[in-house]
Amino acid sequence: MHSIDHHLLASVSIAATCLDVLGTLYLAYDLLGGEHGPLRLLTRAVTYSIVFGLGYAIGLGFFFGVVSGLTTGVMVAIELNRTSRRGDHYSLPWEAFFSAVRAAGFTAGLYRIVGLRFAVAFGILITGGQVVAYSRGMRPGMDYAAALRPRLTRKQFWGTVLRTLGYSASALVCGIFAQHLEHPWRFAVRVGVVTGLVTAMGLTVNPYIEYYADRLPARTLGVLGIVLILCGFVLQSVQYWVALLDVQVV
Repeated sequence: MHSIDHHLLASVSIAATCLDVLGTLYLAYDLLGGEHGPLRLLTRAVTYSIVFGLGYAIGLGFFFGVVSGLTTGVMVAIELNRTSRRGDHYSLPWEAFFSAVRAAGFTAGLYRIVGLRFAVAFGILITGGQVVAYSRGMRPGMDYAAALRPRLTRKQFWGTVLRTLGYSASALVCGIFAQHLEHPWRFAVRVGVVTGLVTAMGLTVNPYIEYYADRLPARTLGVLGIVLILCGFVLQSVQYWVALLDVQVV
């Protein structure tokens, strides 16, 4: 008899509900104020969450991808939405808060993989590291551009390299502190490389996302809403197919 993990089934159902809600919001474009409403921010949040979520899921597992992709995507969207509209950035205390939220997503995602002690220590270390980076001008809106071409500037490249090294070093320290990982070096390199690659991917496609976030017509948003609702319906039906096909939930 085939089986499916109950955590995975619950995650699929939650994702389906989120897609249904997002699809409904896009269909309600006019009710939310049209081009002056909150859908520009929502478009950024959804797109960045998908981009980061897919990358993290491939490198560190589905659950990690969901929680870290969502927290990273939403926080990055909030910051870039301000950069797009006003050309500046939030104050350092707010940026520290954004760092803490993103780190909380990493903590939650790593908890099931390496345990609470490692995850909490890692979250604290990367929060501090990100605040230092912000204080030195390294933030999502650095070298901001909205264009129909991929781009990775020199500053963004070296920022990605430093992020990779910083996350690897933090994971290694936490692995030594946790004292239960078989190969702390291997896992540290994995965390750093995955984070670096996902960051580079996000920065490269960033101009595309920013270009379309403020230029999608109402009809396109409506079609996107229908597609999201249909995807949500398909995912929501998984739990019923599991019951119908007598798949064991473990």
